[in-house]
Amino acid sequence: MAVRVLLVDDQPLLRTGFRMILEAEQDIAVVGEAGDGLQALDQVRALQPDVVLMDIRMPRMDGVEATRRITGPERDGPAKVLVLTTFDLDEYVVEALRAGASGFLLKDAPANELVQAIRVVAAGEAMLAPSITRRLLDKYASHLPSGEEPMPDTLRTLTERELEVLKLVARGLSNAEIAADLFVSETTVKTHVGHVLTKLGLRDRVQAAVYAYESGLVRPGAQ
Repeated sequence: MAVRVLLVDDQPLLRTGFRMILEAEQDIAVVGEAGDGLQALDQVRALQPDVVLMDIRMPRMDGVEATRRITGPERDGPAKVLVLTTFDLDEYVVEALRAGASGFLLKDAPANELVQAIRVVAAGEAMLAPSITRRLLDKYASHLPSGEEPMPDTLRTLTERELEVLKLVARGLSNAEIAADLFVSETTVKTHVGHVLTKLGLRDRVQAAVYAYESGLVRPGAQ
């Protein structure tokens, strides 16, 4: 079955461009559009999309609040949110990830990256672009812990290997890259990642990466 996508952006030309790209794919169907966060909430309830392609800066209700309502405990359906950002202008991307977004994508990303991101998020994975993630977290380092705070009790539930894996996830490494770094199989890495998410009560790798920084386990700019 085709992935059902809702386009949310206050610029009609951008929505048209995204629609043209996505509708060229046999496994993706654009089921609707919205020009702001409030319209997005209505469309999510009415159309039950699988993925919401969400702009951040919009009138009436921004993408952060809309994301929080779409993915929160009172959610009306299974929709996942993929945030669109211009990066240099959006100070709220980290907030959107905390709010429940499954990833983010630059607005000027190539068409193939947009299509792949939709598929990844629809499959229940997180779209975590390593270079952009590190730049974002470094950019907002002043809002994150200094690393001098004591380790949260929740982190103490993780094994040493699980802590290693969490640190590498926070650096933006893929499962294959983590496997190569730790000299284990990808299957083993997937198992560790699953344990980390379960023990910390997190939904996906994006939330794990943000949590690692917020908890002070990883410090912005550290290797």
